[in-house]
This record gives sequence, C-alpha cells and structure tokens, in this order.
Amino acid sequence: MTVKTTLSFTDRHHHYVTNKVGQGVFATQSAAVAAALEQMMQDEEERDLALTCLAHEIRARMETPPASFIDEESAFSAARRTIQAAL
Repeated sequence: MTVKTTLSFTDRHHHYVTNKVGQGVFATQSAAVAAALEQMMQDEEERDLALTCLAHEIRARMETPPASFIDEESAFSAARRTIQAAL
C-alpha cells in the first residue's frame, strides 16, 4: 500500500535528492526517500542483532569458570613476540 504524504527538506537535502534523480540513481524523489528509509530500517535491525549477540556473548563469558580463564602471558605472548621482532 502506498501512502501519500508531504515532506520538507533542507536546501542541501533537496539538492542532493534532485541530483540523484537527475543522475538516474533513483526514478523519483519518493523512491530516494523510500531507499533511505529502508537502509535506516536495515541498519537498525543489524544494530539490534549485533547488540543481542554481544549481550549473549557477555552472559556466556560471565558463566565461564575462572579455571578456564587464560592468563595474561598466554593471551599476549604471541603479540609481544611479534612486536619485539618488529623492533
């Protein structure tokens, strides 16, 4: 379903959209706005998914028993060797 609405743009935004339509990137200004909204919606979905995954990983790591922790020397020894070799 298509809903007709009125939008206001700054001169900068209007110029940009008009140029993109003129270049053939979008068929109409409405198509450009719709594409921008779709991108915003996709970005928001991806951000929500990333935050959900991050929260899950944090919870999983909080449940890791201390005996499974890796000591600092083991964790960073390869990086330290690489840095020393580069000096």
